[in-house]
Amino acid sequence: MSQETYPVANVAGKEVPYDPEQLRRIQEHPCFSEKACHSFGRMHLAVAPRCNIQCKYCVRDFDCVNESRPGVTSQVLKPEEALARVDEVLEKHHYIKVVGVAGPGEPLANEETFETLRLVGQKYPHLILCISTNGLLLPDKVKELDELGVCNITVTMNAVDPEIGKEIYDYVVYEGRRYEGLEAARLLLDHQLKGIQEALKRKKIVKVNTVLIPTINDQHVFDVARKIKSMGVFIHNVMPLIPQYKFAHITPPSPEETRQIQAELGKIIKQMKHCRQCRSDAIGKLGCDIQQEFQSRTREQGK
Repeated sequence: MSQETYPVANVAGKEVPYDPEQLRRIQEHPCFSEKACHSFGRMHLAVAPRCNIQCKYCVRDFDCVNESRPGVTSQVLKPEEALARVDEVLEKHHYIKVVGVAGPGEPLANEETFETLRLVGQKYPHLILCISTNGLLLPDKVKELDELGVCNITVTMNAVDPEIGKEIYDYVVYEGRRYEGLEAARLLLDHQLKGIQEALKRKKIVKVNTVLIPTINDQHVFDVARKIKSMGVFIHNVMPLIPQYKFAHITPPSPEETRQIQAELGKIIKQMKHCRQCRSDAIGKLGCDIQQEFQSRTREQGK
């Protein structure tokens, strides 16, 4: 493999090429590689119901079988139940390469996340362990994630300017204190940047998700892209707003508008254009989920 093939991360001001093991974690992860999404699958374990921030576009539903979006699950699992779900899925579907926790709340604010990752990692060391986070607790928890073998981390970052961030978040709760407005946005951004930096130092492959919100951050996403590119983030995923909660009145960007912005952003940093805005309990290949097969079986067993 030629040197040009290796992506690089900016670690402590130095460009460090990704090693072969990091590349494997990209090439087998359907969210980090468009080629991988045709061959490999992932499963999200919905073990994290509690959240420590409130976004103005977020509604978490725990029993919504016909809706596909982040924050939705049909069942919140305990860690032991999550491991049993992994056993069941892997027995039948060998193309699953990634196990992650993406909600329905904030994974790092739930101790069940860490116990689940420990159980799965011990039993299936070949699997890629993945986490999706708002980043508030990432500086505090990145060492523990590293010890558990988590190698792919997604951070949802919607702004790199607190003045814009304050328009997106209702509040942030950190160490028992509630923050609002500009103070909340500054705290969240500071922790997101520190967490990404620490993750990259530990050779994690980082993806940043940004919700594209017309009239709020639709032009600012270019500043986000430039910032995360300078840090060494591998890929950027710009997702169109799903209008709900306090942003229910905002008309979401059309598919064409989203594609146009992604094309421009692609001149700055690699874009994930194949995202399906998955549920918190998604199983299977992107765009071909099979989670209902296993959820219905669980309900039958519980009768």
